[in-house]
Amino acid sequence: MEYSNKTFVTEFILLAFSEFHQYQILLFTIILYTYIVCIAGNMTIILLVVVKQSLHVPMYYFISIFSAEEMLLVSVVFPKLLANLMANDPKIYFVSCFVQVYSYLTLGQVESFCIMIMAYDRHLAINKPLHYIVIMSRTLCIGLTILPWIFSLSSSLIVTLFTMFLDFCGPNEINHFFCDLAPLQNLACSDPFISNMMTTMAAILATVFPFFTIMGFYIHIIYSVLKIKSIEGKSKAFSTCSSHLIVASLFYGSAIIVYVRPKGPNGSQYDKFYSLLYTVVTPVFNPFIYALRNRDVKKVLRNVFVKFLSQTGANIGAITRLKVLTHHENPILKPRWL
Repeated sequence: MEYSNKTFVTEFILLAFSEFHQYQILLFTIILYTYIVCIAGNMTIILLVVVKQSLHVPMYYFISIFSAEEMLLVSVVFPKLLANLMANDPKIYFVSCFVQVYSYLTLGQVESFCIMIMAYDRHLAINKPLHYIVIMSRTLCIGLTILPWIFSLSSSLIVTLFTMFLDFCGPNEINHFFCDLAPLQNLACSDPFISNMMTTMAAILATVFPFFTIMGFYIHIIYSVLKIKSIEGKSKAFSTCSSHLIVASLFYGSAIIVYVRPKGPNGSQYDKFYSLLYTVVTPVFNPFIYALRNRDVKKVLRNVFVKFLSQTGANIGAITRLKVLTHHENPILKPRWL
């Protein structure tokens, strides 16, 4: 009878940045601009890889996959956040909240493994250049793309269900800008110990394990590069890996801060600000890192830009010549005020 008298939550309230209510329009503008830049930047990289034959190699295939996953990840979080800021719509239904949790966890884990696979690709290219094409075949590339999805969909489902089946009978206000595991577990009326343990295990498998694997790959890469006698060869090898290493550092640094660090008494209070780095800042910087620090991408972008300018100049010249010709041969077409 005591169980039947409990009131269960049917919706949650996302507090987001309500404490900064006087800056809601400014925050909306900044986050909308960030969202547009992130989508446009990642879409540009995908289009370049698809269109340019010179980029049809495994490294850029994985970069394009990573860009697509980033667009999906930010699209899980940003629309609801923008609606909250602009339309003052903080409510999210119970089921919708956990759909967001599941989607966010899955895409975050897939991104993590994708970065690890990209490190493995660079490891093969530098340490086994003669066997690289044979090892990194089309079949292996597709398999390395599919396997992270299979693992992430399964592990995220387990963690989400363990949290979803907790009793939510008390407060329903989430001090965050999207539905995340830690703030939801803090609202549960029942003991979230098992759910917390599952979350920690999933975070270790999807974040800590890939991070140390990448570090192992790059220690081996640096050791191999240092043995190269040519300064030009060393520079080329380091420039190839530097963009990926920066992206990996940003991703895992912010992810470990959010999900693996020990939670202090005020941990939940600052989680949403740490999450901004993970969900807003990092995705918008990644396309620029790949574009500005990668020689091949910069070369393709330069060629596309020059071609665009030349075509634009040719079109303007043709229009100008047509206007001059029309002016001389058809004076009757001149405006009356001339």
